[in-house]
Amino acid sequence: MPETDAEIAIRAAEAASEVIRSAFGGPLTHYAKDADDFATQADLTAEQTILAMIGSARPADRFLAEESGSTGASGSERTWLIDPLCGTRNFAAEVPHVAVNIALRTAGRITVAAVADPFAAEVFWTSGQGAFVRHGGTDRPLSPKSGTRLVDLDLDPPSPNRDWFRPARLLDDDLFTTEFHPRVLSTSLALAWVAAGRRTAYLTDGDMTDNVHFSAGIALCRAAGCAVSGLSGRAVESAAHGLLAAADPDTHTRLLERIAAQREPA
Repeated sequence: MPETDAEIAIRAAEAASEVIRSAFGGPLTHYAKDADDFATQADLTAEQTILAMIGSARPADRFLAEESGSTGASGSERTWLIDPLCGTRNFAAEVPHVAVNIALRTAGRITVAAVADPFAAEVFWTSGQGAFVRHGGTDRPLSPKSGTRLVDLDLDPPSPNRDWFRPARLLDDDLFTTEFHPRVLSTSLALAWVAAGRRTAYLTDGDMTDNVHFSAGIALCRAAGCAVSGLSGRAVESAAHGLLAAADPDTHTRLLERIAAQREPA
């Protein structure tokens, strides 16, 4: 039986995870990118591993990857969105909170997603029907929960909505901090944790269009039954910028209220 797109994504995410684990704690070469951003040889090798594996299995597809950009068949309706190591600063500082993100967009819709946690040896995945976590060869369904009240805030730029929204201001919002417990993981692994019930919600500013960092996690949260929108409450695809993923609609509504309060005069 031919290998499914989901199994290809999982296999590629696991191979990239092995690259990342092997390089962790060793000497790193930094490759400068925009501003003070950088990649390491682990980012590059993990990406090359993913591209080689998926490219071999699906040679007619297009690829959009964090480090190498757009490659493959430019006219294909199938595009793989690849972030080989989300959390490069964590990784370089020997903090084992990183993710491998792989998503397949088919005719404008994400149909497969895999988010790997290399150090927990877990792969969170979906093929559109349900969402699961694979560990030790066994799949378990994901179940979002709001009981932890842990909300992960992404404080990193870019912040296109800076004129009215700054996530750090939520830390000075008594209504927010009374109801929720903020956390800063600094990697999109937090989105997988929302789907798995380990975080109540996740929010970040930024443009979600063809976003290699977040496309897989957004698909995973949706498949698990989370409430997902832009920061204004509109659909992520139509919202100008930003992302809010919450375990349930009620939590999503309450967080939108705290986000909207930033537009109000002090």
